[in-house]
Amino acid sequence: MQKSYFILPALAGIAALAMSSLFIVDEREKALVLQFGRVVSIKEEPGLAFKIPVIQEVARYDDRILSRDLDPLEITPLDDRRLVVDAFARFRIADVNKFREATGAAGDQANAIAGTRLDSILRAATREVLGSVTSNEILSSDRVTLMLRIRENAFRQAQSLGLEVIDVRLKRTDLPRQNLDATFARMRAEREREAADEIARGNEAAQRVRATADRTQVEIVSKAQRESEIIRGEADARRNAIFAEAFGENPEFFEFYRSLAAYRKALQGSNSSMVITPDSPFFDYLKSPDARSAR
Repeated sequence: MQKSYFILPALAGIAALAMSSLFIVDEREKALVLQFGRVVSIKEEPGLAFKIPVIQEVARYDDRILSRDLDPLEITPLDDRRLVVDAFARFRIADVNKFREATGAAGDQANAIAGTRLDSILRAATREVLGSVTSNEILSSDRVTLMLRIRENAFRQAQSLGLEVIDVRLKRTDLPRQNLDATFARMRAEREREAADEIARGNEAAQRVRATADRTQVEIVSKAQRESEIIRGEADARRNAIFAEAFGENPEFFEFYRSLAAYRKALQGSNSSMVITPDSPFFDYLKSPDARSAR
């Protein structure tokens, strides 16, 4: 019984010591075994690992591919046309020992320090590459080549942090707000000028068509009036010739016919009134067909 009092605590101590000497490395992370702040072992493969209890400790780092969004960055290309660029990068910790030396920390604190430094590297690389070309190249299909150049530049600089820059992408490339407003105003003015030119040309064409139509109308009406006057003159001449012929053959009948025509014109309507003398010859053919010959 007395021996069991010593054995059980000893076994428990040994078990606790064994448990504290074991740790698990997840497949999503890397681990450093530190002894008095000095790296004694690097664990990059997932699985079970060992350390000396109390004396050694474990610092864990993310082994996944991480993303980093840059704040909008204003750059000035070779043509002095300022642009606002949004970019992001994907990276991972390639050398965990160097990463620890560069940041001097572990966990979220190390990620925050490394992220700040990586932002500076990415901004500098973006300014350097995009500042060496024109804005047209940035906005064209050549931007793929430019992104590769930014990635290569950032890759070299990020190696000092133990980081590997896998990719850099430009999400958005726009003009600054004040430049954008000025550009829109200029585009609107150009479109309004083009519209005014089109309206002026349309009005000019309409005036030409209208003038041609008016001239054609006048010519057609004048021609028709001329032809009608000719026809009317020919008809009047023919009528007068017929009258003259009829008058020559039978003057009495011609005079009778002319009197009837005069009656038709003079006695139109229901309230026709005439003031003439009783012995006026106007109504001779109404009194008697022989009236004029009897006189």
